[in-house]
Amino acid sequence: MQVSQILTELDNEIARLQQARNLLSGGNNQHVGRAASKAPAQAGNKKRRLSPEGRRKIAEAMKRRWSERRKQMAAKSEKTAKAK
Repeated sequence: MQVSQILTELDNEIARLQQARNLLSGGNNQHVGRAASKAPAQAGNKKRRLSPEGRRKIAEAMKRRWSERRKQMAAKSEKTAKAK
């Protein structure tokens, strides 16, 4: 084994152990360095969900936005048609 490969494996192992320690201690202490940048994401990243009401509000807002956009584009095309 080459020295660089051994060092890489040691850095990965240190990152894994530090992550396990942080999870066990409940702290947000993250080591800054090479090993920490290669560590996998923590399991605490959960997907956020929208409620049906929130989804409905967003859909309505987008419909309003696009209807305004269509109105602006129609007005713009009328102006260019009149100019010709």
